[in-house]
Amino acid sequence: MTARRVLAPRIDFSALRHELQLPDRFPDEAQKEAEAAAGNSFGDREDRTDLEFVTIDPPTSKDLDQALLLQRRDGGYRVHYAIADVAAFVVPGGALEKATWERGQTVYLPDGKVPLHPQVLSEGAASLLPDRTRPAVLWTIDLDAQGATTGAAVGRALVRSRAKLNYEAVQQDAEQGRLHPSVALLPEVGKLLVDLGLARGAVNLPMPEQDVEPDGDEWKLTLRGPVAVEEYNAQISLLTGMAAARIMLGGGVGLLRTMPPPAPETVAALRVAAKALGVPWPDNATPGQVIASLDPGQPRAAALLDRAAEMMRGAGYTPFDGGPPEQPLHAAVAAPYAHVTAPLRRLADRYVTEVCLALHAGVEVPSWARAALPRLPEVMTRTGRVAGAAERGAVDFVEAVLLQHRIGETFEAAVLDVDPAKHRADIAIDDPPVRARCEGDGLPLGERTEVRLTEADPARRRVVFQGVQQ
Repeated sequence: MTARRVLAPRIDFSALRHELQLPDRFPDEAQKEAEAAAGNSFGDREDRTDLEFVTIDPPTSKDLDQALLLQRRDGGYRVHYAIADVAAFVVPGGALEKATWERGQTVYLPDGKVPLHPQVLSEGAASLLPDRTRPAVLWTIDLDAQGATTGAAVGRALVRSRAKLNYEAVQQDAEQGRLHPSVALLPEVGKLLVDLGLARGAVNLPMPEQDVEPDGDEWKLTLRGPVAVEEYNAQISLLTGMAAARIMLGGGVGLLRTMPPPAPETVAALRVAAKALGVPWPDNATPGQVIASLDPGQPRAAALLDRAAEMMRGAGYTPFDGGPPEQPLHAAVAAPYAHVTAPLRRLADRYVTEVCLALHAGVEVPSWARAALPRLPEVMTRTGRVAGAAERGAVDFVEAVLLQHRIGETFEAAVLDVDPAKHRADIAIDDPPVRARCEGDGLPLGERTEVRLTEADPARRRVVFQGVQQ
């Protein structure tokens, strides 16, 4: 899917920041701790600056959590994955640690992020910026020729990224056969990992993302579908998270990212919806395999993807100590899984990483990390709601600003979901790329139809359409 963008006037998001009670600065003591930690020395670490890592992130990102190097080995592959070692900069029990627990995770808004850590660390001393030697947690994962994991190790090291790449450019390089040598194997390994995931029942919803970004004196609203290398890169993160889960389950202590399997009636309802929409569902195909075959740019496929989101409910964090949890799986991954690859932006990853390091080394888990595990689910859930509200609120705001002068106009829309009891539907407009509520009966699920804009209120961040009688 090609990206589409529409410009809107420059918008002040301060009201949304105030509404969500987002902090505008770090406490003085926390900031001082971060500035002092930025000068830490790590000369006693294993030096792995010989490994030619690269990062793949959005072009403007500076908080770089992960660096990647893929190598071919006898009968398979070796994945080197360096993760920013945030714990090396944050003193347990200090003012900075306290501040990060209050924030929980980085919150992204179009006019700037609210970072989990001060920028002197998150975009400086702890970030895996190119041509800078950095402390990292280095995962080394061996795969066989089919992509199955045959071994995993984790330890601390010094690393040095060679280049900061971005998804669109890497995708172009992949299509033209000129990938950077460090990630030349990414399409090959990524496809193997995707296939393995689908075979075990994994589900990935390839939903286009609405993004709001500054563009000079205006904002651009962009609808962007994921490119292939973005999914392949995500597979490396999933691979590492599954390796971390295995280490913690083997050691009897840790924190998993879990999601219960969907109820049988939910899957049955999705099958019924697929039949109604004319989407093929081959015998013995899993929901993930059917979803992977869909083109989200087609209205019927988009409608089924919208329904498929019902299977992805109940994600959370599950701590355990002394034995495995009753339900250890993440249904979308179709395996036990943990968050360890984004510690600059997500609080839980720092503590889970410490547990993995200790268990793999055969030493006692640090008491400060172990004590944090049962407290993390509440913090991550609470701050996750704030981060989600910020993302949705910003998009809703820009949509309303874009459309406020077009009330009464008609648009072509794809009908994604229908609620007959409430006499309304969810629709997607192509231009501008807006998703909104549409009032009316008889709206055709999975079809294109004509709708009229009846409300666009920036103050309420609300957009409403009305179905046009054919």
